[in-house]
Amino acid sequence: MDWYDDMRSRMRRGNEILFPKDSPLLRPLDAVIRTTDRRILVLWALDLAEDSVRYMESVMPNEKRPRDALNAARDWAFGKVRMGFARRRILDCHALSKELRDPCLIAECHAVGQACSVVHTVGHSLGYSIYDLTAQVHRYGPEDCRDAVESRAGMYLERLTYWRENADDGGDTWAKFIESSGKL
Repeated sequence: MDWYDDMRSRMRRGNEILFPKDSPLLRPLDAVIRTTDRRILVLWALDLAEDSVRYMESVMPNEKRPRDALNAARDWAFGKVRMGFARRRILDCHALSKELRDPCLIAECHAVGQACSVVHTVGHSLGYSIYDLTAQVHRYGPEDCRDAVESRAGMYLERLTYWRENADDGGDTWAKFIESSGKL
């Protein structure tokens, strides 16, 4: 079964998440994630989350929780705030999803939360993609999403390659708990 048939099957069953971790579409990305330094994954995830936050801001300009979560996660990664502060903002972003009816925005809230959580553990690295691809299906519709979803999946790999080659462009000094995780 290819990714599209699996996604359609999940939609018919009423699943909220339309892409499993072992989706054929995500296997190449997962393989690269497994060999990538934590700091690079943090930069990559926060970069991707920026896309989702901008989209949500364009649709809900007065809603600040996704931006607050992203800013707090960035500050946490660079040692400017503690985990508790960032965690609360990330949970607030996830909570926003319970207030929404649009499945695209709901998925984007979770995508941002997953990306921001990569600061805590790289186990969340694939989470952004799972939710963001789900959002793409809802945005374009299941019949017209194939090109958008496949393009987006390719973009994740392109951006990860960018950060692997340009990790020094990340900005500030890392928080000690990330800095101690190894060399780039």
